[in-house]
Amino acid sequence: MRFRQRAVAGFATLLLPLAGLVGLAGPAQAATNATATFAKTSDWGTGFGGQWTVKNTGSAAISSWTVEWDYPSGTSVTSAWDADVTSAGTHWTAKNKSYNGSIAPGASVSFGFNGAGSGSPSNCKLNGDSCDGTTTPGDAAPSAPGTPAASAVTDTSVKLGWSAATDDKGVKNYDVLRDGKVVSTVTATSYTDTGLSAGTDYSYTVQARDTAGQTGPVSGAVAVHTTGGTTPPPTGGSKVKLGYFTEWGIYDRNYQVKNLVTSGSAAKITHINYAFGNVTNGQCAIGDAYADYQKTYTADQSVSGVADTWDQPLAGNFNQLRELKAKYPNIKILWSFGGWTWSGGFAQAAANPAAFAQSCYNLVEDPRWADVFDGIDIDWEYPNACGLSCDTSGAAAYKNLMQALRAKFGTGNLITAATTADGTSGGKIDAADYAGAAQYVDWYNVMTYDFFGAFDADGPTAPHSPLTNYSGIPTPGFTTADAIAKFKSKGVPASKLLIGIGFYGRGWTGVTQDAPGGTATGPAPGKYEQGIEDYKVLKTSCPTTGTVAGTAYAHCGTNWWSYDTPATIGTKMAWAKTQGLGGAFFWEFSGDTSDGELVGAINSGLS
Repeated sequence: MRFRQRAVAGFATLLLPLAGLVGLAGPAQAATNATATFAKTSDWGTGFGGQWTVKNTGSAAISSWTVEWDYPSGTSVTSAWDADVTSAGTHWTAKNKSYNGSIAPGASVSFGFNGAGSGSPSNCKLNGDSCDGTTTPGDAAPSAPGTPAASAVTDTSVKLGWSAATDDKGVKNYDVLRDGKVVSTVTATSYTDTGLSAGTDYSYTVQARDTAGQTGPVSGAVAVHTTGGTTPPPTGGSKVKLGYFTEWGIYDRNYQVKNLVTSGSAAKITHINYAFGNVTNGQCAIGDAYADYQKTYTADQSVSGVADTWDQPLAGNFNQLRELKAKYPNIKILWSFGGWTWSGGFAQAAANPAAFAQSCYNLVEDPRWADVFDGIDIDWEYPNACGLSCDTSGAAAYKNLMQALRAKFGTGNLITAATTADGTSGGKIDAADYAGAAQYVDWYNVMTYDFFGAFDADGPTAPHSPLTNYSGIPTPGFTTADAIAKFKSKGVPASKLLIGIGFYGRGWTGVTQDAPGGTATGPAPGKYEQGIEDYKVLKTSCPTTGTVAGTAYAHCGTNWWSYDTPATIGTKMAWAKTQGLGGAFFWEFSGDTSDGELVGAINSGLS
């Protein structure tokens, strides 16, 4: 199940890059390695829109770029996107984001901004050289700084200090790297890193950058182990207990990260899938920038109990998840990409798996939130089959995509995937090489729900998440047991299969028959989508009247619903253990009661 409401989608739209939307270009430039050209894209008298385009004219890839220029007094940059833009007086500097620093030979990257005034840029430099591609001679890279020393180590922070680097033209600033990833750029020779997880090992190095934008070698590394980390992991041995947290749930549903704490659910899970990142133009992309990392929280809304400030480096759900990990260091968080709405982007991604994997890595490992995520989840609905749209990438595309992700993310990150549960002969499981891809993933979230529902408006009524076949089932093979058996028969290890639970029901209206198999006139009313309602609502508005194939159903008035309860979840968890499955997952937290009734049933059932 994948609800797709995109509340306040405008927040994300406002932040989409403008590259490709403007047709203006600067004059042709002679080039040897790289060039930077400027174009004014709009002008409204008191201000203007501008765009710089950095093009790699050489034969080797560029790993990062810095564009510098001067504006006359009275002209300034007021906002920018796809680059970090700073100023010192009338001198302006733009540095690449984590996701667009790499430029292949012949390729280009653009960033845009809005400006005030009417002046034109001058004295342009690209990575310390002239923007026309000629080289500025005689400029050596800075030396390595001294190995940082750690002090004032707490559960969530550490202070670092190091001796200065040297450079013939002067050191401009320092990159601080945590576990090989840049977490901050500072001008001083000290930095305090915050938002860490208690009882966790980290490694820190530092590298200097000179006034021409050149970076020198990294320093020696210092190992740091934060204090604390005594929060016990949930019971249940090594079984995975994973829940989806939706980015849009913070809006009308008002389900915040803090609810994971107040409901008691955070103490009973092992993993969270944050849904969803977009898949577009063959790349991983932000789903909702405002929800993800911009929204600020008051003290009473925050996991830590401390209010966000307007100028803090990271806010939104990402910062709240960081605070959650500090409180529950056993929890691992994955960023899930795709889903029902955005799976259409996987076809282009599958055409160049390595480029897709690189884009995902750049986004997940962005220095602003790299410590939040422990891996990536791919929700492709469905490879070489039909979902919201139909894919014709071929049976091998799925395996190739997962192989590329594992090659890029390495063994230190989790790579998982949500999969179809169509266990019929010739069905969606048969359409792609899930068995071949299994060697590259840590586990599959088998979506063992949504088998039946009011998308067949006239019925017959049937449980949307049957555990087993039963007499009268509309489509034999549309069951949890059939899906798991199909994956096993293809050679996917049972330990890499998670059973799925929906924290919602599917229902029809116009139903007179209490038992499954009745006719209907359409979908039952639902707050967010017709034919769908949260468990927390249904448990009191339409209590269960029976059980079929391991799933409860309810007939109240003319409405007929099926949904899982703590009792049926207990049955399914017991079955999962007899099958040797790796655990369970659920869609999604906000459908549960305020005291985490269903999460508790999963935790107890897997113990």
